[in-house]
Amino acid sequence: MAESSVPTQQPAKQVLYCGICSLPPEYCEFGGTTKKCEEWLLSNHPDIHRQLYSQEVLEANMAALSVEAQKRAEKDASKKAAKASALEQRQAAERAESQVLIKRVERSKRKYVTVVSGLEAFGLELKKVAKDFGKKFATGSSVTKVPGGGEEITVQGDLSDDVFDFITETYPVVPEDNIDCIEDKKKKAG
Repeated sequence: MAESSVPTQQPAKQVLYCGICSLPPEYCEFGGTTKKCEEWLLSNHPDIHRQLYSQEVLEANMAALSVEAQKRAEKDASKKAAKASALEQRQAAERAESQVLIKRVERSKRKYVTVVSGLEAFGLELKKVAKDFGKKFATGSSVTKVPGGGEEITVQGDLSDDVFDFITETYPVVPEDNIDCIEDKKKKAG
């Protein structure tokens, strides 16, 4: 009988992926969220963080570069840091001036719906928030697109005060000062 050559299987290699940009940690610098990725790596995998971002490793990498390349690398790093800080400032300013509108809209006779718009500016997932509203108030809740662009949450029933209280208690990222309640009435045909 001839010996059969059966290939031996190697165990699968485990690869770590970043929780922020979903790239391997060695490639996080190309993802655009380098600072956040580094913070995530430090908190979740400090041993790998030491291998990639320790002072000795960074100095060794810089020493391997030519003088011109070192200057370019420093210039690029300062540009990226400035862009990241400007983006954070822009987002903070946008959140500060964003308004969450809670409207009570009359549908017919004594039927009302509550419409909540403006939550996406605070980084909340509208589908999850709509689901939370539906569970909390035991009613129908959905995310609908607005003709002017954007999305809003429609909750069945006159729940504007309850929705206001629920948002302030459940989502601390939304300041209470940025929430306005409005009552819309259907115009009567005359």
